[in-house]
Amino acid sequence: MVDISVIFEIIIIRDFVFSRVSHGNMKVLIKGMVIVMEKILIVDDSLLQATRLKDILDDEYDITIAQTAEDGLRRASAEKYSLILLDVVMPGMDGFTLLKKLQEEIITQSIPVILITSLSDVQNEYQGLILGAVDYIVKPFNPLIVKARVNTHIKLYNYRKQVEHQSNTDQLTGIANRRQYENYSSVRWSEAVRLETPFSICMLDIDHFKAYNDTFGHPAGDKVIAAIAGTVSDALQRSTDFVARYGGEEFVVCLLGDSSGKAFEYMKKIRKSIEGLCIPHEPSVSEWVSVSIGGVTVIPKAKYSYDFYLKTADTMLYDAKKNGRNQVVWADEKMRQLWEK
Repeated sequence: MVDISVIFEIIIIRDFVFSRVSHGNMKVLIKGMVIVMEKILIVDDSLLQATRLKDILDDEYDITIAQTAEDGLRRASAEKYSLILLDVVMPGMDGFTLLKKLQEEIITQSIPVILITSLSDVQNEYQGLILGAVDYIVKPFNPLIVKARVNTHIKLYNYRKQVEHQSNTDQLTGIANRRQYENYSSVRWSEAVRLETPFSICMLDIDHFKAYNDTFGHPAGDKVIAAIAGTVSDALQRSTDFVARYGGEEFVVCLLGDSSGKAFEYMKKIRKSIEGLCIPHEPSVSEWVSVSIGGVTVIPKAKYSYDFYLKTADTMLYDAKKNGRNQVVWADEKMRQLWEK
Protein backbone atom coordinates (compact mmCIF):
# COMPACT_ATOMS: atom_id res chain seq x y z
CA MET A 1 0.00 0.00 0.00
CA VAL A 2 1.25 3.48 -0.86
CA ASP A 3 1.47 5.89 2.07
CA ILE A 4 -0.26 9.07 0.95
CA SER A 5 -0.16 10.90 4.27
CA VAL A 6 1.21 14.40 3.88
CA ILE A 7 2.02 17.08 6.46
CA PHE A 8 1.61 20.73 5.53
CA GLU A 9 3.32 23.62 7.25
CA ILE A 10 2.80 27.20 6.10
CA ILE A 11 5.99 29.25 5.95
CA ILE A 12 7.09 32.54 4.41
CA ILE A 13 10.17 32.56 2.22
CA ARG A 14 11.48 35.22 -0.17
CA ASP A 15 8.35 37.36 -0.10
CA PHE A 16 5.96 34.49 -0.82
CA VAL A 17 3.79 32.15 1.23
CA PHE A 18 4.56 28.52 0.53
CA SER A 19 3.45 25.17 1.88
CA ARG A 20 6.23 22.91 3.13
CA VAL A 21 5.22 19.37 2.30
CA SER A 22 6.79 16.51 4.24
CA HIS A 23 6.30 13.01 2.90
CA GLY A 24 8.80 10.54 4.22
CA ASN A 25 12.21 12.16 3.76
CA MET A 26 11.08 14.50 0.97
CA LYS A 27 10.71 18.20 1.77
CA VAL A 28 9.83 20.63 -1.01
CA LEU A 29 8.16 24.00 -1.33
CA ILE A 30 4.94 24.28 -3.28
CA LYS A 31 3.91 27.59 -4.82
CA GLY A 32 0.50 27.12 -6.35
CA MET A 33 0.74 23.82 -8.24
CA VAL A 34 4.45 24.15 -9.02
CA ILE A 35 6.90 22.21 -6.86
CA VAL A 36 9.87 24.41 -5.98
CA MET A 37 12.80 22.59 -4.39
CA GLU A 38 15.29 24.78 -2.61
CA LYS A 39 18.54 25.16 -4.52
CA ILE A 40 22.00 24.12 -3.34
CA LEU A 41 25.22 24.85 -5.21
CA ILE A 42 28.08 22.36 -4.86
CA VAL A 43 31.50 23.73 -5.82
CA ASP A 44 34.04 20.89 -6.04
CA ASP A 45 36.67 20.08 -8.69
CA SER A 46 36.14 16.36 -8.04
CA LEU A 47 33.09 15.23 -10.00
CA LEU A 48 33.13 11.97 -8.05
CA GLN A 49 32.89 13.75 -4.69
CA ALA A 50 30.33 16.28 -5.97
CA THR A 51 28.17 13.49 -7.39
CA ARG A 52 28.35 11.63 -4.08
CA LEU A 53 27.05 14.74 -2.29
CA LYS A 54 24.38 15.22 -4.94
CA ASP A 55 23.18 11.64 -4.45
CA ILE A 56 22.85 12.23 -0.70
CA LEU A 57 20.79 15.42 -1.10
CA ASP A 58 19.07 15.01 -4.46
CA ASP A 59 15.78 13.66 -3.06
CA GLU A 60 15.21 16.85 -1.05
CA TYR A 61 16.93 19.66 -2.95
CA ASP A 62 17.60 21.02 -6.42
CA ILE A 63 21.35 20.49 -6.80
CA THR A 64 23.75 22.31 -9.15
CA ILE A 65 27.42 21.32 -9.51
CA ALA A 66 30.26 23.69 -10.43
CA GLN A 67 33.72 22.16 -10.88
CA THR A 68 35.75 25.37 -10.67
CA ALA A 69 35.70 28.27 -8.23
CA GLU A 70 35.22 30.71 -11.10
CA ASP A 71 32.11 28.85 -12.34
CA GLY A 72 30.84 28.65 -8.77
CA LEU A 73 31.17 32.42 -8.31
CA ARG A 74 29.40 33.07 -11.60
CA ARG A 75 26.52 30.75 -10.76
CA ALA A 76 26.16 32.07 -7.21
CA SER A 77 25.92 35.62 -8.58
CA ALA A 78 23.44 34.76 -11.34
CA GLU A 79 21.02 32.40 -9.55
CA LYS A 80 19.33 32.15 -6.15
CA TYR A 81 20.71 29.48 -3.83
CA SER A 82 19.75 28.67 -0.25
CA LEU A 83 23.13 27.08 0.51
CA ILE A 84 26.59 26.57 -1.01
CA LEU A 85 28.71 23.47 -0.31
CA LEU A 86 32.28 24.48 -1.09
CA ASP A 87 35.39 22.31 -1.35
CA VAL A 88 38.48 23.87 0.23
CA VAL A 89 41.21 22.28 -1.90
CA MET A 90 40.81 23.09 -5.60
CA PRO A 91 43.31 23.95 -8.35
CA GLY A 92 43.68 27.64 -9.15
CA MET A 93 41.33 29.57 -6.88
CA ASP A 94 40.86 27.55 -3.68
CA GLY A 95 37.77 27.40 -1.48
CA PHE A 96 39.02 29.98 1.01
CA THR A 97 39.60 32.53 -1.77
CA LEU A 98 36.18 31.88 -3.27
CA LEU A 99 34.56 32.18 0.15
CA LYS A 100 36.19 35.59 0.61
CA LYS A 101 34.90 36.73 -2.80
CA LEU A 102 31.38 35.52 -1.97
CA GLN A 103 31.47 37.53 1.26
CA GLU A 104 32.59 40.66 -0.60
CA GLU A 105 29.74 40.58 -3.14
CA ILE A 106 26.47 42.11 -1.91
CA ILE A 107 24.41 39.70 -4.00
CA THR A 108 26.07 36.56 -2.56
CA GLN A 109 27.21 37.53 0.94
CA SER A 110 23.98 36.35 2.60
CA ILE A 111 24.15 32.80 1.18
CA PRO A 112 25.34 30.37 3.88
CA VAL A 113 28.45 28.37 2.95
CA ILE A 114 29.44 24.98 4.35
CA LEU A 115 33.07 24.07 3.63
CA ILE A 116 33.89 20.52 2.55
CA THR A 117 37.36 19.18 3.12
CA SER A 118 39.42 16.19 4.13
CA LEU A 119 41.52 18.60 6.18
CA SER A 120 40.12 18.16 9.67
CA ASP A 121 42.70 20.16 11.60
CA VAL A 122 41.69 23.09 13.79
CA GLN A 123 43.61 25.69 11.77
CA ASN A 124 41.58 25.11 8.59
CA GLU A 125 38.31 25.10 10.50
CA TYR A 126 39.30 28.35 12.20
CA GLN A 127 40.27 30.00 8.90
CA GLY A 128 37.01 29.02 7.22
CA LEU A 129 34.83 30.23 10.10
CA ILE A 130 36.72 33.54 10.28
CA LEU A 131 36.09 34.06 6.55
CA GLY A 132 32.34 33.52 7.04
CA ALA A 133 31.61 29.82 6.61
CA VAL A 134 28.73 28.60 8.76
CA ASP A 135 29.91 25.00 9.17
CA TYR A 136 32.26 22.22 8.03
CA ILE A 137 31.68 18.77 6.54
CA VAL A 138 34.64 16.41 6.47
CA LYS A 139 35.33 13.77 3.82
CA PRO A 140 34.47 10.90 3.61
CA PHE A 141 30.84 11.94 3.83
CA ASN A 142 28.46 10.57 6.42
CA PRO A 143 25.00 10.90 4.78
CA LEU A 144 23.19 11.42 8.09
CA ILE A 145 25.59 14.20 9.17
CA VAL A 146 25.48 15.86 5.74
CA LYS A 147 21.66 15.90 5.69
CA ALA A 148 21.38 17.11 9.28
CA ARG A 149 23.77 20.02 8.80
CA VAL A 150 22.33 21.02 5.43
CA ASN A 151 18.74 20.93 6.76
CA THR A 152 19.70 22.98 9.82
CA HIS A 153 21.45 25.74 7.88
CA ILE A 154 18.71 26.00 5.25
CA LYS A 155 16.13 26.39 8.04
CA LEU A 156 18.26 29.11 9.63
CA TYR A 157 18.69 30.82 6.25
CA ASN A 158 14.95 30.83 5.58
CA TYR A 159 14.21 32.16 9.06
CA ARG A 160 16.75 34.95 8.56
CA LYS A 161 15.23 35.80 5.17
CA GLN A 162 11.77 35.97 6.74
CA VAL A 163 12.97 38.36 9.44
CA GLU A 164 14.85 40.40 6.85
CA HIS A 165 11.75 40.60 4.65
CA GLN A 166 9.67 41.88 7.53
CA SER A 167 12.26 44.52 8.45
CA ASN A 168 12.43 45.71 4.82
CA THR A 169 8.68 45.91 4.21
CA ASP A 170 6.35 48.84 4.80
CA GLN A 171 3.66 47.47 7.10
CA LEU A 172 0.81 49.59 5.71
CA THR A 173 1.33 48.90 2.00
CA GLY A 174 3.30 45.65 1.83
CA ILE A 175 5.85 47.17 -0.57
CA ALA A 176 9.48 47.96 0.19
CA ASN A 177 10.22 50.51 2.90
CA ARG A 178 12.81 53.31 2.99
CA ARG A 179 15.48 50.97 4.40
CA GLN A 180 15.13 48.47 1.58
CA TYR A 181 15.07 51.27 -0.99
CA GLU A 182 18.39 52.66 0.24
CA ASN A 183 20.02 49.24 -0.01
CA TYR A 184 18.47 48.49 -3.40
CA SER A 185 19.29 51.84 -5.00
CA SER A 186 22.93 51.55 -3.94
CA VAL A 187 23.30 48.10 -5.50
CA ARG A 188 21.43 48.93 -8.71
CA TRP A 189 23.21 52.25 -9.18
CA SER A 190 26.57 50.45 -9.01
CA GLU A 191 25.27 47.87 -11.46
CA ALA A 192 24.17 50.60 -13.89
CA VAL A 193 27.62 52.21 -13.65
CA ARG A 194 29.28 48.88 -14.43
CA LEU A 195 26.93 48.03 -17.32
CA GLU A 196 26.76 51.63 -18.62
CA THR A 197 22.99 51.32 -18.81
CA PRO A 198 20.28 53.97 -18.17
CA PHE A 199 19.02 54.38 -14.62
CA SER A 200 15.79 56.22 -13.81
CA ILE A 201 14.78 57.67 -10.45
CA CYS A 202 11.19 58.75 -9.93
CA MET A 203 9.38 60.50 -7.07
CA LEU A 204 5.61 60.13 -6.79
CA ASP A 205 3.39 62.13 -4.41
CA ILE A 206 -0.38 62.01 -3.73
CA ASP A 207 -1.96 65.34 -4.64
CA HIS A 208 -3.61 67.41 -1.86
CA PHE A 209 -3.31 64.51 0.56
CA LYS A 210 -3.67 66.69 3.65
CA ALA A 211 -7.00 67.92 2.36
CA TYR A 212 -8.07 64.31 1.81
CA ASN A 213 -7.15 63.34 5.38
CA ASP A 214 -8.87 66.41 6.79
CA THR A 215 -12.06 65.54 4.92
CA PHE A 216 -12.23 61.74 5.12
CA GLY A 217 -9.99 60.94 8.09
CA HIS A 218 -6.63 59.22 8.47
CA PRO A 219 -7.95 55.62 8.26
CA ALA A 220 -9.38 56.46 4.82
CA GLY A 221 -6.08 58.13 3.94
CA ASP A 222 -4.22 54.94 4.85
CA LYS A 223 -6.46 53.00 2.48
CA VAL A 224 -5.63 55.46 -0.32
CA ILE A 225 -1.89 55.05 0.31
CA ALA A 226 -2.27 51.26 0.22
CA ALA A 227 -4.39 51.34 -2.95
CA ILE A 228 -1.89 53.54 -4.79
CA ALA A 229 1.04 51.41 -3.62
CA GLY A 230 -0.74 48.33 -4.95
CA THR A 231 -1.46 49.97 -8.30
CA VAL A 232 2.16 51.06 -8.78
CA SER A 233 3.51 47.70 -7.61
CA ASP A 234 1.21 45.78 -9.95
CA ALA A 235 2.41 47.88 -12.89
CA LEU A 236 6.11 47.39 -12.08
CA GLN A 237 6.46 43.66 -12.64
CA ARG A 238 9.86 43.46 -14.36
CA SER A 239 12.89 42.30 -12.38
CA THR A 240 14.50 45.70 -13.08
CA ASP A 241 11.55 47.65 -11.60
CA PHE A 242 11.39 48.74 -7.97
CA VAL A 243 8.99 50.79 -5.86
CA ALA A 244 9.17 51.75 -2.19
CA ARG A 245 7.26 53.94 0.19
CA TYR A 246 9.60 56.87 0.74
CA GLY A 247 7.63 58.44 3.57
CA GLY A 248 4.08 59.60 4.27
CA GLU A 249 2.23 59.87 0.96
CA GLU A 250 5.43 59.82 -1.14
CA PHE A 251 6.86 56.91 -3.13
CA VAL A 252 10.12 56.34 -4.99
CA VAL A 253 10.56 54.22 -8.13
CA CYS A 254 13.79 52.96 -9.73
CA LEU A 255 13.94 51.63 -13.30
CA LEU A 256 17.03 50.00 -14.81
CA GLY A 257 17.69 49.91 -18.55
CA ASP A 258 14.92 52.18 -19.88
CA SER A 259 15.56 55.28 -21.96
CA SER A 260 14.10 58.54 -20.65
CA GLY A 261 11.34 58.43 -23.25
CA LYS A 262 10.32 54.90 -22.30
CA ALA A 263 10.46 55.62 -18.56
CA PHE A 264 8.43 58.82 -19.08
CA GLU A 265 5.69 56.94 -20.97
CA TYR A 266 5.74 54.14 -18.42
CA MET A 267 5.08 56.51 -15.54
CA LYS A 268 2.38 58.38 -17.49
CA LYS A 269 0.47 55.09 -17.75
CA ILE A 270 0.85 54.54 -14.02
CA ARG A 271 -0.40 58.06 -13.28
CA LYS A 272 -3.47 57.42 -15.45
CA SER A 273 -4.07 54.07 -13.75
CA ILE A 274 -4.10 55.76 -10.35
CA GLU A 275 -6.53 58.41 -11.54
CA GLY A 276 -8.57 55.57 -13.04
CA LEU A 277 -9.12 54.11 -9.58
CA CYS A 278 -11.76 56.86 -9.25
CA ILE A 279 -11.23 57.39 -5.53
CA PRO A 280 -13.37 60.43 -4.63
CA HIS A 281 -11.40 63.43 -3.38
CA GLU A 282 -12.51 66.51 -1.44
CA PRO A 283 -14.76 68.19 -4.09
CA SER A 284 -13.23 71.66 -3.83
CA VAL A 285 -9.79 70.18 -4.59
CA SER A 286 -10.39 67.53 -7.24
CA GLU A 287 -12.96 65.01 -8.39
CA TRP A 288 -10.63 62.03 -7.98
CA VAL A 289 -7.44 61.25 -6.04
CA SER A 290 -4.42 61.76 -8.29
CA VAL A 291 -0.63 61.82 -8.11
CA SER A 292 2.16 64.05 -9.38
CA ILE A 293 5.32 62.40 -10.65
CA GLY A 294 8.82 63.70 -11.23
CA GLY A 295 11.73 61.72 -12.59
CA VAL A 296 15.14 61.71 -14.22
CA THR A 297 17.05 59.28 -16.43
CA VAL A 298 20.84 59.15 -16.49
CA ILE A 299 23.54 56.84 -17.77
CA PRO A 300 25.61 56.94 -14.58
CA LYS A 301 29.37 57.03 -14.29
CA ALA A 302 31.52 56.29 -11.25
CA LYS A 303 32.07 60.00 -10.60
CA TYR A 304 28.33 60.78 -10.59
CA SER A 305 26.42 61.24 -7.35
CA TYR A 306 23.18 59.30 -6.86
CA ASP A 307 21.94 61.91 -4.38
CA PHE A 308 22.25 64.64 -7.01
CA TYR A 309 19.89 62.78 -9.35
CA LEU A 310 17.50 61.96 -6.53
CA LYS A 311 17.28 65.70 -5.86
CA THR A 312 16.76 66.26 -9.59
CA ALA A 313 13.78 63.86 -9.54
CA ASP A 314 12.41 65.75 -6.54
CA THR A 315 12.80 69.03 -8.46
CA MET A 316 10.83 67.53 -11.37
CA LEU A 317 8.12 66.53 -8.88
CA TYR A 318 8.04 70.10 -7.56
CA ASP A 319 7.63 71.38 -11.14
CA ALA A 320 4.78 68.93 -11.76
CA LYS A 321 2.96 70.22 -8.68
CA LYS A 322 3.67 73.85 -9.51
CA ASN A 323 2.28 73.30 -13.01
CA GLY A 324 -1.10 72.05 -11.79
CA ARG A 325 -0.49 68.53 -10.36
CA ASN A 326 -1.77 65.20 -11.74
CA GLN A 327 1.01 65.01 -14.33
CA VAL A 328 4.50 63.69 -15.04
CA VAL A 329 7.57 65.89 -15.53
CA TRP A 330 10.83 64.24 -16.52
CA ALA A 331 14.48 65.17 -17.08
CA ASP A 332 16.07 63.20 -19.93
CA GLU A 333 19.69 62.08 -20.33
CA LYS A 334 20.68 65.61 -21.41
CA MET A 335 18.70 67.21 -18.56
CA ARG A 336 16.00 68.49 -20.91
CA GLN A 337 12.52 68.52 -19.40
CA LEU A 338 9.70 66.37 -20.76
CA TRP A 339 6.22 67.61 -19.88
CA GLU A 340 3.02 65.55 -19.95
CA LYS A 341 0.78 68.60 -20.12
